[in-house]
Amino acid sequence: MTIALDALTDAYHRDGFVTRLDLFTPEEMNGFRASFDELEAREGPEKCAIGLQGRHIDEEFIWQMAADPRVVDAVSACMGDDVMLLSTHFFCKYPDPDNKKYVAWHQDITYWGLEPPEAHTAWIAVDDADVENGCMEVIPGSHRDGIATHGTSETTDNLLSIHQEISDDLVDTSKAVPIELTAGQTSIHNGQLFQASRPNRSDRRRCGLTVRFIPPQARQVEENSLGHQWRPVLMRGEDRHKHYPETAIPFPIPGS
Repeated sequence: MTIALDALTDAYHRDGFVTRLDLFTPEEMNGFRASFDELEAREGPEKCAIGLQGRHIDEEFIWQMAADPRVVDAVSACMGDDVMLLSTHFFCKYPDPDNKKYVAWHQDITYWGLEPPEAHTAWIAVDDADVENGCMEVIPGSHRDGIATHGTSETTDNLLSIHQEISDDLVDTSKAVPIELTAGQTSIHNGQLFQASRPNRSDRRRCGLTVRFIPPQARQVEENSLGHQWRPVLMRGEDRHKHYPETAIPFPIPGS
């Protein structure tokens, strides 16, 4: 891990993200990648691009990645002691010879229906993610400026669920930092951080699992962008707010 756990908190609060955390070994990720490849063969590339939401409930290997104590330890160091797993979502960006498919500048939290608007995402690299194949980019410190106004892209090439985007005049792209990861590494980012990604200009797939976490006080006040109600699972600490029905863990906690 590039940054020790006890140093994560300050860096995360300052920048809104931490990156290149070595949470999984290459051997572990080889096993998870084989499981994803099998799921991809069953579901098809079109579904796997952005359609695999919340599958930790029925696919044990996804739960094993999301609920791994090393992931929860790192997330807890960033967000606090009380941690709920909100959902999981694969982003699988395939080679794009037309250089069209991208993710516009946005803040995650604006379309999850949560109040207060707090969430944190662990991005676990299943494949290597780099500039050439369209890794995530972020604007350090942008999480401290509150919620930006979002519009809707004029093109459907924006891969976000409702094609949301922050206006160009609100984003200082000169400060953008690419989040390059090797398979098995993880980054964690604040749900209010400005983020985007460019088309995959390589001949390689770029697959990553995003694991969404919230503090128990973040309640759902409206449906998320997919029209769903969240069913979070308490992973660490205590839920003193009881905003959600109690949800049992779908599989054993890894290592338990």
